[in-house]
Amino acid sequence: MTEGSERLTAFPAFFRIAGKVAAVFGNGDEAFAKVRLLANTQARIVVFADAPEHDFRAYIETNGIEYIAAPFDARQVAGATLVFAATGDQALDARIAATARALKIPANAVDQPDHCDFFTPAIVNRAPVVVAIGTEGAGPVLAQMIRAQVDQLLSPSLGRLARLATDYRAAVDRLLPRGVTRRVFWRHFFSGAVASAVASGDDEGAVAHADRLLSSTERVAGRVWLVGAGPGAEDLLTLRAQRVMMEADVLVYDALVPQAIVDMGRRDAERISVGKRKGCHSKSQDEINDLLVELGRAGKRVVRLKSGDPLVYGRAGEEMAALRAAGIGYEVVPGITSAFAAAADFELPLTLRGVASSLVFTTGHDLTGDVLPDWASLAVSGATIAVYMGRTVAASVAERLMLAGLPAETTVAVVENASRTDRRLLHGILRDLPDLQHREDLGGPVMVIIGDAVAGANFELSEPLVRARIRFEKQMQGAE
Repeated sequence: MTEGSERLTAFPAFFRIAGKVAAVFGNGDEAFAKVRLLANTQARIVVFADAPEHDFRAYIETNGIEYIAAPFDARQVAGATLVFAATGDQALDARIAATARALKIPANAVDQPDHCDFFTPAIVNRAPVVVAIGTEGAGPVLAQMIRAQVDQLLSPSLGRLARLATDYRAAVDRLLPRGVTRRVFWRHFFSGAVASAVASGDDEGAVAHADRLLSSTERVAGRVWLVGAGPGAEDLLTLRAQRVMMEADVLVYDALVPQAIVDMGRRDAERISVGKRKGCHSKSQDEINDLLVELGRAGKRVVRLKSGDPLVYGRAGEEMAALRAAGIGYEVVPGITSAFAAAADFELPLTLRGVASSLVFTTGHDLTGDVLPDWASLAVSGATIAVYMGRTVAASVAERLMLAGLPAETTVAVVENASRTDRRLLHGILRDLPDLQHREDLGGPVMVIIGDAVAGANFELSEPLVRARIRFEKQMQGAE
């Protein structure tokens, strides 16, 4: 894929077309399809066709569509708001589109993207709600497939619910303050008792529920979600995490959370980077705690995004304590921790029947002191050890584990940027591990997994750690 290929070449928009002329040129199926699409709107449809096919003519007559039996003439374009060139003759369609464009009228030439000012989408109609699916002319069949899936997801009563909401908009704007209180009202309106009554055909009940909802709404208390953003891949974010991100007024996120995940939050939510990262702390933990409390007291709905899982080396305990002390409601939304993502990248069993029945998470910094931690003895007994942020302490980890009795030949897996497209996989044995601290090319978060179960991993896509050691030694010799 080329740079910028994820950017749209067409901007999605809706034209106000009620009562305005939409001109369709053509006699056959292409023109017929455009007319059926336009029939979903309140546009004044005018068909220019000198010899319409039988089914097309019958549809025009049955639905009282304006019809002019004449070949194309440039004067026919004048006064139109939209022009559809669907004659089946590519040269003629291009000429019709060029004529419209010269008059600054948007035109669509069927199956000729280079002659289109706009593309016609596949539509799911729940008026006044409409979902339009476009592929910029690349895959109409794909758009129709997506349309069918979306159509199944949306309740047939959605349009009636939306029309009822229109009746309440003025009262809501008058009675409820902007921001979270108003958003919560609408969220309950569209997903609670009101929606259920509309779906069952009980219009009077729906109005009664809506009136009660409007009269009982009070100032909404702030709330904080401590959300695990996962190891980095957007599609490993949980459905619950994505839902609360779409409800948040504020997103407070760490430096290790990719921008692509931050961008999945509500478009108009405030975004605050607290940038906690080794050697680069833009805010202290106390300052982050104070920020969450301040936002909660202001009635904000806050998502605190943390890399991986918030309860695994995410310092969520301190943030929960601060929120409890301040009386701010909060909820923890688990995420996929990096150890699991790294193991998946390697197709590595973290536990293996008859080999490893326990799993230890550590940062490795526990091994830098004088006292050997209890989990080190577990490694000797066969536990799998997952070391977070392991690059800078790799030498200490390897040395202390070998001193504790873990064989130097114990298999080791190393993953940089677990789960992401730019991940890097390395494998070796325990005595190779110290090389990691010399690997300046590993700039992303590094996970180290150690243990006999690691030998069951798939090493086809990884490179040996020992090669890195040989290269480093050669570099040192050259420097001498």
